[in-house]
Amino acid sequence: MAEIINMPRLSDTMEEGTVTKWFKKIGDLVKEGDILAEIETDKATMEFESFQEGELLHIGISEGNSAPVDSLLAIIGKKGEDISTMINQDINKKGEQNEIDLNKENIKKSDNNDQIVIPDDIEIIKMPRLSDTMEEGTVAKWNIKVGDKVQEGDILADIETDKATMEFESFNSGILLHVGVNEGESAKVDDVLAIIGNSKIDQKVIDKIIASSIKSDEKTFDNKEQSKSELISKDIEEEPKIDISKENKIEKPENGRILVSPLAKKIASEKGIKLSQIKGTGDGGRIIKRDVSQIDFSQNVPLEIALPKGVEKYSEIPNSSMRKAIAKRLSLSKYTAPHYYLSVEFDMDNAIAFRNQFNSLPDTKISFNDIILKASALALKKHPKVNSQWKDESILQFNHIHLGVAVAVEDGLVVPVLKFADEMDVRQIGTVVKDFSARAKEKKLKPMELEGSTFTVSNLGMFDIIEFTSIINQPNSAILSIGAIISKPVVKNGQVVVGNVMKLTLACDHRSVDGVTGSLFLQTLRNYIENPITMLV
Repeated sequence: MAEIINMPRLSDTMEEGTVTKWFKKIGDLVKEGDILAEIETDKATMEFESFQEGELLHIGISEGNSAPVDSLLAIIGKKGEDISTMINQDINKKGEQNEIDLNKENIKKSDNNDQIVIPDDIEIIKMPRLSDTMEEGTVAKWNIKVGDKVQEGDILADIETDKATMEFESFNSGILLHVGVNEGESAKVDDVLAIIGNSKIDQKVIDKIIASSIKSDEKTFDNKEQSKSELISKDIEEEPKIDISKENKIEKPENGRILVSPLAKKIASEKGIKLSQIKGTGDGGRIIKRDVSQIDFSQNVPLEIALPKGVEKYSEIPNSSMRKAIAKRLSLSKYTAPHYYLSVEFDMDNAIAFRNQFNSLPDTKISFNDIILKASALALKKHPKVNSQWKDESILQFNHIHLGVAVAVEDGLVVPVLKFADEMDVRQIGTVVKDFSARAKEKKLKPMELEGSTFTVSNLGMFDIIEFTSIINQPNSAILSIGAIISKPVVKNGQVVVGNVMKLTLACDHRSVDGVTGSLFLQTLRNYIENPITMLV
């Protein structure tokens, strides 16, 4: 009997996947263990093995297409077996075909007063959802320009998500007629990214297509009152920052009418800028939002808008997708988990001596961070309440120790995970952390290396930060913040001497970790760090 193969969940956060390549074609014999396809998730591209044997009877997701987890990927069975019922059930379940037909019909319709006809071959390409957490994407680079011919499978653009920059393939063939999001600009998932077709069309038809798409997807917009004109203007904005100078001034058209988008007109009015003194960079010299919102006041501007003294300047740097994702996740953690903080100061003299002795061995080099990670893993083993996760109906207490290690990268930070850290020695921890750090900066970490943490450690001591607090990396219940080792006067055996100390702060989710529980964990951690030889016993 035929077997349905669904889109697999290749990570704990995966919600959809893209088939980048099929290794089998319809009619091929498939054996258990054969590689069926390469599937791209939001984090990596992985090979997907077949767990069935038989003939490949049907492919449900063609190369370059994406689909949610559990969607029909393929059907394997006996040669000649009737699978029409399986395919029809899948179509009915999704209800996609009717929706697609309805959208196409709505696009083709025109108002009684609008005789513009939209060609049948037009395809609207929308901003894809390339990761499970992606809400908007940034076009890092267009590989095809307007007017170029596009073949199915061509790389249209490089799109930056909250986690990585990915190549986006075209699923259609034709001519690239319109680019809705310029390089460096961001747009929400399902916003108009591009228009592809085989017919030559003018800007009026493009505006009509965009407006029809916006209308059909109106429910996805947060601000439903946003006017059609503003949305179209946003889609066709092109050039970045402009300067106003005498050379850039333009005269009014002969008919006295200045071409300007409603949004640009509103901004100009608020800033007191005369539209006659602005050179428009939109189609036909139209003044658009960016022409008035990013004026460089350091240039020779007209007297009417010049500042009387000094120059106010700033740089506006677009937020990367990773930066936005970090902001969203940390805000959610801060406002959903009731944080409290426990700060302690550890005597590091013995740890310093331990590290110096350890590093005297050939081909051995460990850091204080490695020592603290090992000590944390052992302390968590004795305090599982800290190694936990809050759920609405229960608290999960993990027996395994998976340490998340915060690593700074160019756009923010990532948290690769040391799996079973309590079973690793200090040297192994150091080796793995160095490898994670190097590959994180090159965006080469695998999805499985970023998942499953039960506790997180963040270290800013190498930047001479003495003490700080971190926001909990949910769904963990706690995170440890490590400061720098400093020398200062301390009292030992009733005498004031120079000592080396380090401050650590434990941030806890009060729903799952009480104050006493966190304090007992820190006491155990202190014992390991101030007496590091105990970690070897």
